Amino acid sequence: MTNSKKTVYVALSVDLIHPGHLNIISHARKLGSVIIGLLTDKAIISYKKPPIMNYQDRYKIASSLKGVDKVVPQHTLDYEKNLNLLKPDFVLHGDDWKKGPQVKIRSKVIKILKKYGGKLVEVPHSEGYGTSSISNLLDELKSTPDLRRKSLKKLLLSQRSVRFLDIHNGLSGLIIENTKVKIKNKLEEFHGMWASSLTNSTAKGKPDIEAVDLTERLQLLNEVLEVTTKPIIYDGDTGGKSEHFVFTVKSLERLGASAIIIEDKIGLKKNSLFGTDVFQKQDNIKSFCKKITEGRKAKKTEEFMIIARIESLILNKGIDDALTRAKSYIKAGADGIMIHSRKRNPKEIFDFCKKYNKFKNRKPLVIVPSSFSQVKEQELINAGANIIIYANHLLRSVYPNMIKTAESILKNKRSLEAEKNLLSIKQILELIPGTK
Repeated sequence: MTNSKKTVYVALSVDLIHPGHLNIISHARKLGSVIIGLLTDKAIISYKKPPIMNYQDRYKIASSLKGVDKVVPQHTLDYEKNLNLLKPDFVLHGDDWKKGPQVKIRSKVIKILKKYGGKLVEVPHSEGYGTSSISNLLDELKSTPDLRRKSLKKLLLSQRSVRFLDIHNGLSGLIIENTKVKIKNKLEEFHGMWASSLTNSTAKGKPDIEAVDLTERLQLLNEVLEVTTKPIIYDGDTGGKSEHFVFTVKSLERLGASAIIIEDKIGLKKNSLFGTDVFQKQDNIKSFCKKITEGRKAKKTEEFMIIARIESLILNKGIDDALTRAKSYIKAGADGIMIHSRKRNPKEIFDFCKKYNKFKNRKPLVIVPSSFSQVKEQELINAGANIIIYANHLLRSVYPNMIKTAESILKNKRSLEAEKNLLSIKQILELIPGTK
């Protein structure tokens, strides 16, 4: 028999319903009327990978659970705002948060409850449904093509900006997947991976002129997809002929990539950072729009994104030309725009952003700060960047160290002197899951 005059607050994600959730709700029901504080997508992303289901879907599930009287959004991991607003008689949680990253949150909850006479009730944590085991199960689900493909759009809906880093093999993918840094109690990480044509071709010792064909590049993509879960944006260079581009779109979509970026140039591809120092020709607007339209027709899902990369600033054609192209490409069906510059001073990028942000039909904006690396992320975000791509930094960091190691072995006729800069064999073996 519940005490309907009392209220019980329970914070949940409800991304994957399991008996542990039902146990918590059952205990809460015995204490009073149950209010679920449903973590928003943004709150979940602040401490772990994006949820499989969006907030609306999770809300429907939470609202339909037996014993739940009300569902409210909880916008942060911190309970403070909702507790001060609702002043529940009880907060109910599993006893597994007495240790680990949620200890501080628990302490704050106790402090707030004490102010108005509320009480924290902790129930024994359900064996087999701990955070790590559920997280592993969710990772397995997120690695499936359909869920993975959707993940970029989910991220863009739940936060202002995301950061991507280049891949050139499966190991680089694992680094992006697992690297995290804690800054002022906030966990920072890369949201996804950039399948760069430059790094792919360079890792194979080939020039960045689309010499590595689609079949070879998809081999790399498969390597990374097998061992990671985060979204992948594919560098599609010029996209090739429209007739060929449609097959690229179908292949990437089927594998689970989230997006492709194609640049509005034609002819033999030359890296954009050469600018006008080499011959590069920009496609005409009508022709490039046709390619975008054909790619859209080939798509089977709304989640897969075709992003148009504008080379006007690279080729010194100015901001007005870039803006005209952006409007045309969006009208043709582009799901996003990438603006690129090779100047160290980002003024022309910021000038473009200022005008682009006024578009009525504005789409997500991609910026790659390779040339103006001194600019902080927050400046780019304030300018309107929705996706920030660090395009080739992992590969560039590997090469100098490999040269040093090779030179050291030649110079000393042994590897001892090089060891100080190397991972131990044990660390290498432990780096890859399943090696032991």
